[in-house]
Amino acid sequence: MIAELLKTAFGFKSHSVRQLDGYDNKNYLVENEGQKFIFKTYPKAAIERSLLEAENDTLLFLRKKGFEAVPEPLPFSDGSFIKLFEVDGNLSWCRMLSFLEGSFMGDVTVNESMVASLGSFLAKLDRQLFDFDHIALRARQWEWDLQYLPLNKRHLAAIPDPQKRNLVRHFFQQYERQVLPLLPKLRKSVIHNDANEWNILMKNGYVSGLIDFGDLAHSPVINEVAIALTYICYDKEDPLTWAKPFLKAYHKTLPLSEEEIGSLYYLIAARLCTSVCNSAHAARVNPDNKYASVSEEKAWSLVYKWLRIGPKKAENCFREALSFPKKYGDTVKNAVAHRNKHLSKTLSISYQKPIVMERAAFQYMFDSQGNCFLDAYNNIPHVGHQHPKVVEAGQRQMGLLNTNTRYLYDLLPNYAERLLATFPEPLNKVFFVNSGSAASDLAIRLAKAHTETRNLMVMEHGYHGNTQIGIDISDYKFNNAKGQGQRSHIYKTTLPDTFRGPYTQNDGTAGKIYSEEAIENIKGLSEPLAAFISEPIVGCGGQIPLAKNYLKPVYEATRTQGGVCISDEVQTGFGRLGDVFWGFEQQGVVPDIVVLGKPMGNGHPIGAVVTTDKIAASFEKGVEFFSSFGGNPVSCAIGMAVLEVIEEEDLQQNALEVGNYYQQLLRALQNDHSCIGDVRGSGLFIGIDMVKEGTREPDTPLAQHLKNELRNRHILISTDGPADNVIKSKPPLCFSKENAEEVVGAMEQILTDFRQ
Repeated sequence: MIAELLKTAFGFKSHSVRQLDGYDNKNYLVENEGQKFIFKTYPKAAIERSLLEAENDTLLFLRKKGFEAVPEPLPFSDGSFIKLFEVDGNLSWCRMLSFLEGSFMGDVTVNESMVASLGSFLAKLDRQLFDFDHIALRARQWEWDLQYLPLNKRHLAAIPDPQKRNLVRHFFQQYERQVLPLLPKLRKSVIHNDANEWNILMKNGYVSGLIDFGDLAHSPVINEVAIALTYICYDKEDPLTWAKPFLKAYHKTLPLSEEEIGSLYYLIAARLCTSVCNSAHAARVNPDNKYASVSEEKAWSLVYKWLRIGPKKAENCFREALSFPKKYGDTVKNAVAHRNKHLSKTLSISYQKPIVMERAAFQYMFDSQGNCFLDAYNNIPHVGHQHPKVVEAGQRQMGLLNTNTRYLYDLLPNYAERLLATFPEPLNKVFFVNSGSAASDLAIRLAKAHTETRNLMVMEHGYHGNTQIGIDISDYKFNNAKGQGQRSHIYKTTLPDTFRGPYTQNDGTAGKIYSEEAIENIKGLSEPLAAFISEPIVGCGGQIPLAKNYLKPVYEATRTQGGVCISDEVQTGFGRLGDVFWGFEQQGVVPDIVVLGKPMGNGHPIGAVVTTDKIAASFEKGVEFFSSFGGNPVSCAIGMAVLEVIEEEDLQQNALEVGNYYQQLLRALQNDHSCIGDVRGSGLFIGIDMVKEGTREPDTPLAQHLKNELRNRHILISTDGPADNVIKSKPPLCFSKENAEEVVGAMEQILTDFRQ
């Protein structure tokens, strides 16, 4: 049918026709009497004629200007450039273009001179287009124009992997925060808007032509640069290295401004997000169209790299290429001096070489110099630093209402219901506060009100917060050389440690013996206990999991004499341990009171105490409980978002799988390095006990060396334990197996170097 149409419309006598791949229209390579042409068809309902006219007018303008490296529109026999014909049963707009010879950039091995050639070519093209305008392009608002990136949000749901979906959501937020305010300052013109490797033609190592002007837009000129760089970089191991020659060459012909360079990182991310959103949408609508997803895998690869590169490092690379001065934040020396001028030195600073942090995203943190750090340590950003769903929830609610619990608002009971659904019966009441410390304090008040006694049993090396009550019940604090000492109503039981303790058979045997010791202590008290409190894994003790079968008999003994049992889940809760959502579940017990904090707000200050109807009723007999900020709408919205992300991204399962893999790697490392005495923990709550070789004696200097050397390699971990010799790794739950390999690989290098 096409052959007959061409014969009628153009008078071709002897010609061949071959259909080409296309995104949303049908294109044909036509050969007639030794000449080649491109015949393009578009379903009438899919595109406005004015846009096709704009494309033709642009090409005719460029050809008239002597820019012959673009196709030339060719008229039908009646002199028109666009006509309606029936193609495959659909009424379609049709047009003919000249054919440009050359090899696609996607088919050649690209080098830096070719990239520079593309920079010069596009700069010359864009300079020519400064003198061209078209009303149809000014009116065009569509998802492939980066200034309208938010239009792609409608395709987010088509991305099947929720973690990938939220990564794209993060870059949407960055665009809205960093680029949208700049748009009025960015110069606009008509741009090609799709300089990818299958639209660029090469001859003799240089760019010789550019085809497919179907994505033309009247848009910020820097978008042309961003789009070209996206396709130059997306299959490169070191993307920034390849950006430099392009930028240098483009800038030489068409100088770029500071504002344009400042937006470039975010615009490249925007193009990647546009690509993966539309590929996902196309796959959902038309799974058989392989052309639509041809670059998706490469795009995702660069999305992950781009996240880790970060905006400052990228911008400084771009600025260096243009001979602009680099941007750097405050120095460590100045930052420390400024801090110490106004704050007490009792606030510690991590690492021998402190870090001036500037931003973070998911499992990565970025300092003021643009360096990226893999965060294998911070457990407060539970679902990932600045997770976009959490950020969005907080911002949205902050702009709507923030008040206190003396008013009625749905978020409070809705969040309480969602949170309590994760607990077994009879845990069915919750009190919201602002931190784990405040929660520990309130938990003890609840216990005392219910039992009408004050004696408390605590765990050796336990830590429960910075309030006075928190310090009273924290052996880690009161037993410190500078601490206040043990109060008369506080009783301490031995940590059931199966590595360094006297009983090491962790099949239930050691747990039974340790529990018998605790029970004897309880029975020996002159007055009954109000409560027994412990963490399921004792962090400050050195990430020590309680010995198997320890808690059940201790809980029974505590309750037998009238006390209540408190589980401090501040560090172990919300799925971090992998096989369970709450740490107490590993011991097969149900506490009477649960303390929550750190991760529940992903960095926003939230804490809570979960308890039973009976204990809550006892507390209600006293004075009113009120927390000015506990349970406020913003905190509830954020807390709800955290729970949604844990479920949506299946982060508990990720903690289990990645945590198991992480420990496998660490145990393999332990086999080669006897200075690793023990690898312990659960899920993404891991301790690595550094010892003097051949002993169980803590090797504190080695642990500190390892911590600081990892920091120098841009990996964040910390140390803990009574001797500060235990490496602790409790990363955000989005931590990956590749991240675990990176940490363990760096540890292996450091330990090998240390032995030599």
